[in-house]
Amino acid sequence: MSETGKSTKREAAADDEPGRLTDEELAALKETVKERKAEGRRGRAKADGERDVLAKIAEMPEPDRSMAERIHAIVKTAAPTLAPKTWYGMPAYANENGKIVCFFTAAAKFKSRYATFGFNDDANLDEGTMWPTSFALTKLTAADEARIAELVRRAAS
Repeated sequence: MSETGKSTKREAAADDEPGRLTDEELAALKETVKERKAEGRRGRAKADGERDVLAKIAEMPEPDRSMAERIHAIVKTAAPTLAPKTWYGMPAYANENGKIVCFFTAAAKFKSRYATFGFNDDANLDEGTMWPTSFALTKLTAADEARIAELVRRAAS
């Protein structure tokens, strides 16, 4: 919604037309194009990815920023082999093949009531025939942080 509390024409069209992107989704796709162009220019330097992720985290409003900072620290400690990089304008962490293993989505990014920490199919989290691939976050407790660290270690192995 716009600052006035009314839907924009684009948002209204996205709601009315299946398959039509919202303003937030379109912005995320534009971020991806910028990320791919930048990656092509400078290769896959881990230092550049770290800088980009920290810059995206710094742009986030609270409480997203605090959660993203903690998750960034947890991922770096639990799985130092994962390379930080942005993905659709969000902090993400890739394996040695450049595939995104896990990511953080700020609640403010898509005007959601909770942030999300998720895993892609390159994460080694299989548990039988069904397992969770993303988690809603409203805040991080010590128990949450420990669980995230364990999941990230498993995902990166």
